[in-house]
This record gives sequence, structure tokens and C-alpha cells, in this order.
Amino acid sequence: QVQLVESGGGLVQAGGSLILSCVASGRIFSTKPLGWYRQVPGKQRELVAVDNGDNGGVRIVYADSVKGRFTISRDNAKNRVELNMGSLYPEDTGVYYCYGHGGLDYWGQGTQVTVSS
Repeated sequence: QVQLVESGGGLVQAGGSLILSCVASGRIFSTKPLGWYRQVPGKQRELVAVDNGDNGGVRIVYADSVKGRFTISRDNAKNRVELNMGSLYPEDTGVYYCYGHGGLDYWGQGTQVTVSS
């Protein structure tokens, strides 16, 4: 069983930055995905950024809306993934969920990010 615990959400003004962190209690193999999704009320959870792991395929994928502003980074030795969010817009507001795949799909409890205009 893997547990994902996020931290780093909060309130920030438009144009500001936040860093989200996620630590997995169990092993997420380096060849498996770790990443971030977000959800706003009334909408489906959507991909923000994912590091698919070192498996020969496309390594990192970003949502078009965050390209050039967000950076995902992964530390396999620490079972950790971070999302560095810059130039934040109010539309980046939502609950951000850490996602990992280790045989099964695992989700964190979510962390709220609010960007004020």
C-alpha cells in the first residue's frame, strides 16, 4: 500500500509562485508515473504535469495551460515529486492532487491552491 502526502498549497497573488511537494510512503518505482492533477468544483480532475518515469517513453508531460510556468521534478531516492508553480493565474486555483502508479493508481488527499487576482 502506498500513501501520498502533499504539502505546500496556500493562497498567493496572481503572478506569484508556490511549490507543492508530495512524498510517497511506499515505493513508486522509477519507471512508473508520479505527477500532479488538479480539480475545481464542477469539473473533472485534469492533468497538470506528470513524470512518467525512466521507461524509454515520453518522460514529462505538461498541460498546455501550464507549459513554461510550471516545472515538475522527481527524486526517486526520496520517493518525492515536486511541482514548482510560477507566474500563477487565478485560473490555476483548485485542489491539487499528487498521483502515483505503483501497481495500482494512488492519490494524495489534495492540497488547496488559491490564486487571487
